[in-house]
Amino acid sequence: MILDMFSLKDRVAVVTGGSRGIGKMIARGFLEAGCAKVYITSRKAAQCDETAAELGERCISLPQDLSTMEGIKTFTARLLEHETKIDILVNNAGAAWGAEFDEFPESGWDKVLNLNLKSPFFLTQALHGALAAAGTHERPAKVINIASIDGIRLNPQDTYSYHASKAGLIYLTRRMAARLIADHIAMTAIAPGAFASDMNRVARDQGDEVARRIPSRRIGRDEDMACAAIYLASPAGDYVVGETIAVDGGVALATVGA
Repeated sequence: MILDMFSLKDRVAVVTGGSRGIGKMIARGFLEAGCAKVYITSRKAAQCDETAAELGERCISLPQDLSTMEGIKTFTARLLEHETKIDILVNNAGAAWGAEFDEFPESGWDKVLNLNLKSPFFLTQALHGALAAAGTHERPAKVINIASIDGIRLNPQDTYSYHASKAGLIYLTRRMAARLIADHIAMTAIAPGAFASDMNRVARDQGDEVARRIPSRRIGRDEDMACAAIYLASPAGDYVVGETIAVDGGVALATVGA
């Protein structure tokens, strides 16, 4: 049946930044769609453990800071003690930084680029073998990068490194997808708009005001993000390679005028 195409039954997934916000939405959705296990990671161990306990026994907490190569290597080694094959990797861990142009610091550049752009590349590289071991011609493994509509269009905020990192991630997704599909790994990306989260405090705290500037007239719901990720991670999305799907209520591509 067609609905079976959206099942994640028996799949093993990894969601970085999975303890809160968009990562938690995706992790919960994967579990509800049938994943056998969802590993979540986060820099804050207590929060990661708490979310795993909330989501249930099939959610496993492996807290780790992924902003450095040492952290990526440590996380990979810990994960591969548990699994030899990974069906789905969601590169969601991210950071933002805002400062006026003349005052924008190098630390705000390096922190954001390292976590938002460097980490997805090198974590995927580190897990390449486990992903390739899971993927087949008929059912590829999946890597989903969480970009942003700020990588598609400008917003008025002084978030220079964030804009650059997310635009870079969208094009990196295309380049990596062209390489990885040969190993039966399909890479795609999601570009979220306004979702209530600790990173997007404006959407969280001023949702009604933000909604008035969105063509769909609301901010994103948890199920909007979960369902987009389930589509790409499931057999329903097997023939989608290298694409970035905007999940934003029409802000990036449907807004008319300035």
